[in-house]
Amino acid sequence: MLIQTPLLAATSPESPSLGLYPGLSWFWQVYFYAVLGLILIGIINHIVLSVAALRMRHRGLPPAAPEDFLWVFFVPALDEEVTIADSVSRLAATDAPHKLIMVIDDGSEDATANILATLDVPDLQVLSRKAPDARIGKAAALNAAWRHLHGLLATPRYSRWRPEQVIVVVVDADGRLSANAPAEFSRHFANPQMGGVQSLVRIYNRRSWLTWAQDLEFSAFGRLFQQGRAWWGTANMGGNGQANRLAALDDVATENGPWRNKLTEDQDIGVRLLHKGWLGSQDLVATVDQQGVNSLRRLWRQRTRWAQGGWEATALAGTAHRIQAPWWARIDALIYLFAPLVQLVILASFLSAIILAVTLELPLWARTWPLILFFVSLSFLPGFIGLVARGETLVEKLFAVILVIPYTLYAWIILPVVVRALFRLVFGRTSWTKTAREPLNQQTEEESPARGAN
Repeated sequence: MLIQTPLLAATSPESPSLGLYPGLSWFWQVYFYAVLGLILIGIINHIVLSVAALRMRHRGLPPAAPEDFLWVFFVPALDEEVTIADSVSRLAATDAPHKLIMVIDDGSEDATANILATLDVPDLQVLSRKAPDARIGKAAALNAAWRHLHGLLATPRYSRWRPEQVIVVVVDADGRLSANAPAEFSRHFANPQMGGVQSLVRIYNRRSWLTWAQDLEFSAFGRLFQQGRAWWGTANMGGNGQANRLAALDDVATENGPWRNKLTEDQDIGVRLLHKGWLGSQDLVATVDQQGVNSLRRLWRQRTRWAQGGWEATALAGTAHRIQAPWWARIDALIYLFAPLVQLVILASFLSAIILAVTLELPLWARTWPLILFFVSLSFLPGFIGLVARGETLVEKLFAVILVIPYTLYAWIILPVVVRALFRLVFGRTSWTKTAREPLNQQTEEESPARGAN
């Protein structure tokens, strides 16, 4: 005999039902309807962002004027012997009349320092950090570069550049920034209130389903979410290929620097810039190519770190009202910050439905096939909208109908990391193993050269 508790008990046939979930207690019916409401809000937000992204693509920008700015590239490097020479050489080829490449060697124990010493690149500076200052986080490395930059601006060579004219571009050691990035960024920074611009992230080692899905993920995020938010000036920053006005960084800096010791320091600083009144934008012409993760285990570890950083960022929700944007943009900012919580609730509802169906033998999906189709559509619709936004031609948009199936499977595979990240946060675990780089000689001939915009 099944022992029924108040929460797990099935209602009697005479008990009232809310319609979609017959046979369940009131608690579970209200819970599943609340989850359904969250899903619908998310889909509505997808649609609003899609419309905003379309409008943003038709918004005119001033002509490119990269000569108006000093471009300073921060390249954090920790044991990056595989990719560092490639990344620096591509930065040297960027279309920036005034630039400075600053590599932060954060206590590397491989050949990174030796490789950097052999590079004959104009305006390359290497900041060598040693213990105990080294290897204490990417934020600390970036803050060290920020302090060094202010010291350079006090010298005669760079004294003519004011913080408003200095653009700091963070490029990961595996990053391949397109040569046109400074010119494209300059069109956004012509607006004196523009605090940050994010380039479009792409994956260059697409040789497996995992890296293919990651490329789709980054592209859809940039072309839908980021481009939509750019309409209101609330696009966030994504770390690699992120450009920030030095004056904006100074505005959110403490005595240690602008970056906080967070697992996703890029997301953190992007949100805080918006809350300080600065604008954020996304550029789809300037691109940064990076390595994807070809191992599911390593992908889970990477995304757990990102998810834990997302949990940390929820603390910033209390100042979201400071964003100088329309009311829906402020709601979207809250949705963005509470994304880990929403994902956790949706995952819990999915598992609860399975458990209830098995333990109580309830026909949760017995409301005929239209209801089944409805919920299946809700599962696939967000990914479909993102893939359609990613497509640049009619054929690519039509292919979204097919691509949404493997892409949604990928999204569900990595969704449980939000639970693992929460446990790590609760138990105060913040240590991480660096994701290993793939040797560049594994790339195909098509992947090797620096690529411009599509």
